[in-house]
Amino acid sequence: MFPIWRKAPFIRFLIPLSAGITLQWYLNLSEVFAWSIFSFSFVVLVAHVLMHDFFRFRLSAINGIAIFMLLTGMGCLVTHFKDIRAAKEWYGHNYRPGDTVTVSVEEPPVLRANSYQVLGKLTRIIKGDTMIATKGSVIVYVQNDSALSLVYGAQIIFSNVLQQIKNSGNPGSFDYQRYCLFQGITHQVYLGKNDCVISKKTDRHFLDEKLFAVREKVLSVLQKYIHGKKEYGLAEALLIGYRDDLDKNLIQSYTNTGVVHIVAISGMHIALIYWLLALLCRPLRKINHSKWFTAAVIISGLWLFSLLAGAQASVLRSAVMFTCIVIGKNFSKQGNIYNTLAASAFILLCYNPFWLWDVGFQLSYAAVLSIVVFVKPIYNWFYVKNKLLDFVWKLNAVSISAQLLTTPFSIYHFHQFPNFFLLTNFVAVPLSSIIVLGEIFLCAGAFVPFIGTLAGKILSFLIWLMNSYIERIASLPYSVWDGMHINVVQCILLMLVVGACGTWLLEKQKTGAWIGLYSLFLFAILRSCSFRQSANQQKLIVYNIPKHEAIDVIKGRSFFFAGDSTMLTDKILQNINLRPARILSRVRSCDESVGFSAQKDMFICNSKKILVLDKSDAFDTPTKKITVDVLVISKNAILSLPDLIQAFQIRQVVLDSSVPHWKINYWASACDSLHLPYHNVSEEGAFVMNLN
Repeated sequence: MFPIWRKAPFIRFLIPLSAGITLQWYLNLSEVFAWSIFSFSFVVLVAHVLMHDFFRFRLSAINGIAIFMLLTGMGCLVTHFKDIRAAKEWYGHNYRPGDTVTVSVEEPPVLRANSYQVLGKLTRIIKGDTMIATKGSVIVYVQNDSALSLVYGAQIIFSNVLQQIKNSGNPGSFDYQRYCLFQGITHQVYLGKNDCVISKKTDRHFLDEKLFAVREKVLSVLQKYIHGKKEYGLAEALLIGYRDDLDKNLIQSYTNTGVVHIVAISGMHIALIYWLLALLCRPLRKINHSKWFTAAVIISGLWLFSLLAGAQASVLRSAVMFTCIVIGKNFSKQGNIYNTLAASAFILLCYNPFWLWDVGFQLSYAAVLSIVVFVKPIYNWFYVKNKLLDFVWKLNAVSISAQLLTTPFSIYHFHQFPNFFLLTNFVAVPLSSIIVLGEIFLCAGAFVPFIGTLAGKILSFLIWLMNSYIERIASLPYSVWDGMHINVVQCILLMLVVGACGTWLLEKQKTGAWIGLYSLFLFAILRSCSFRQSANQQKLIVYNIPKHEAIDVIKGRSFFFAGDSTMLTDKILQNINLRPARILSRVRSCDESVGFSAQKDMFICNSKKILVLDKSDAFDTPTKKITVDVLVISKNAILSLPDLIQAFQIRQVVLDSSVPHWKINYWASACDSLHLPYHNVSEEGAFVMNLN
């Protein structure tokens, strides 16, 4: 038995590349240092090659170390150059508030609740008579009742101040700032009716223009023949990955039942396109010397579909892997699947090293690897003679195997586990495949009205059937194991448990069993420590939710919420802002004993006093001056800070995100004049205070 890295040498390349990417991102190494590592390793490698055979054999370890360091340095360099902030032309180096800028629209605008969202690249900064060429992207929000003609390639000129994209700072919340930075976006701006003009010149690229035109044509066909808002939104997502029209509650149902992967363009879709292209190209095999032409047609079709679907990480990963498979078949060689996976990951990370943090990238590789490793042993658990039942068992074996390695990632990112994933995958995977093929047929035959109408009715029914089934399963009791939280170390330990136990079962190696047991034991210890720490916690959280008041007082594993009634009824706002923090703190129940004391609008927790004021008569003046550890000012409170100082001895002021912007300046000036420390939640993020 050879080690896996002997069978798949690209694994040995992928590990140091990933290490270099990680080091560069977290340590922010200088470009000179990264080049030094790369150059020194290259010189050592060349010197080792030029050595006499005797010394080269004796010093063979140096060769491995040099290659490892070379690829680590390479990972540092590709990460450094991919970071838009490192580019000399990045607009952040030259832009100052008040400068006039030119932004070129990169994608068709998307309609939001109160505005159009436009992704644009900032091409020029105008400073008086000087024009500076720049690089970098911005998100532009344009008032939705404006008469601006925003199309791909249009150039917008404005002087509004660019605002840096910031996180909400809410504990456990999604790192939106890093997500945007990985895409080269660092700033955003809001434009009203008269805040900008559109240049007569356009900035368009031929390939992008044609792809957007084809995409719009596909969307118009689907909109014409697919009936129902939910059905139409899902049809767009299934075929070309367009998710802006998806119903949010429907997506939550797909997530809770473990089939959200069919909504994102992934390996399943690329496999279907590959199968369809191979079927259409089958007649070409009868022609002599046509195998390379056939391969070129299949590869071109795969990449055209990948670009049409937005070139997402999961699509590109699958396209690269299937490209390797097609090329390998033309060489009449059966490549090692582990090497193919590692090679595709290596290529993709060289192209965009930030995909290492992409959730879809992680889940897609984990799912494919898990299927490759476990599907055959799981399928061999049972022998079924009946072909139909055997097919059913194959589908379930694939679902079970895919779930093994993806479970640690799912718990880490989404904090839940779908208990009924077998029931939903068994129906959703084959049905969604039929729907995707049907949509391709619809787009191809839409020029015949009868075919388009008939195909549209059938597809609308199938999508409705799948949606109804998923929503019904999601509504069942205990359909999802929710509220789980693990950190990075615990996620790695869970992966070690699955991988080591799999090695023990498949290869009959006792070492795998011991590694699995030790990893599980360490995981249990870390988990117990985190629960014990949660049981002793006492803290205050003032959330950063624009235009909303939201406060949690946490004691042990219980919490008391104070804030807008909207936050108690709006599930979407809860899931985005409150749920991550409560999962991180491991609180599940609302305990009244944590809440208000006899004093009006006053929290008392572990002798710490928190006063919340949101209107002019929000407090009764006490007969004796009392100490307030935290004063939270919310909404449009008509109060005088000097009057408050007469009634309370205030140690910390918090201005929450429901305070209007014009009023924040007043409170900030008052705090400065009275030398009171204050925290502006809208600017500085959520306020978190330990009450122990």
